[in-house]
Amino acid sequence: MVMATGESFVDRRTGSRHVWFLNSAFDKISMDVALRRITERDATRPFAFVVTPNVDHLVRLETDTVLATLYAQAWLTVCDSRVLEIIGRISGETIEVTPGSDLTERLFDTVIAPDETVTVIGGNAEVIDAVRARYGLTDIRWHEPPMGLRGNREAVEACAKFVADNPSRFTFFCVGSPQQEMIAEACLDRGDCTGVGLCVGASLDFLAGAAQRAPVWMQRARLEWLHRLAQEPARMWRRYLVEGPKILLLWRRWRKTRQSMRKLEKTLGSPERVRERNLHIRLRDLERQLAARD
Repeated sequence: MVMATGESFVDRRTGSRHVWFLNSAFDKISMDVALRRITERDATRPFAFVVTPNVDHLVRLETDTVLATLYAQAWLTVCDSRVLEIIGRISGETIEVTPGSDLTERLFDTVIAPDETVTVIGGNAEVIDAVRARYGLTDIRWHEPPMGLRGNREAVEACAKFVADNPSRFTFFCVGSPQQEMIAEACLDRGDCTGVGLCVGASLDFLAGAAQRAPVWMQRARLEWLHRLAQEPARMWRRYLVEGPKILLLWRRWRKTRQSMRKLEKTLGSPERVRERNLHIRLRDLERQLAARD
């Protein structure tokens, strides 16, 4: 697998731009800053992609090494979950929330011009037609991959080829996780894709009216998950009632690990340990000097 170069990977994990929380690294930027970074990135630069982890993703990251590898290559990681935001706040961590659906809507509402080329992987004809009509778009390049994408490498590579053959400033991957991140990785591997890919799941469904988002008051109350569960109980019950609560076990382990690390840092930073390390370094220097004389 070819790792992304330049800004798409090296820039992603350096400095203090991110905060490690539970088992993911989130960029410490607001919605407005994320939108500006995505918008201002030169469309001709090598491909880079954005991921939007939520509770379900972090739970799966515990055991899904494929997803973890995919996330590690993201240029930008923004938090999709207000539940994670409040868990972070209780833990003393500031996790900025940038829901993928809100980010997508902001791009279409304020950035994308009607005559701009937009590439979409996923969705269906009704969704594409509705988004086209809503925004007066004249140049949507749409590819509908087959079902079972995760186990179909040829189909994943066909999606990446479509991105390469239809360059645009923004490519929206709307096939669910980890399929959309797999396509993004395939775009990196090709080396000839450009622009920014956004792994945003069902975001276009909301813009098209094919699915309804929770009322604003439910979003602010961190109850959007309950709204989705009520809308699609057969599809969502396991995610929200079985898998979702596992985030509390993950949080508990993370807190224990963080406490242990802080205790170790405090011990290693004590004056006695500092003097001990300095003495050890001086002894090693003397040993090297004596060896050089011999």
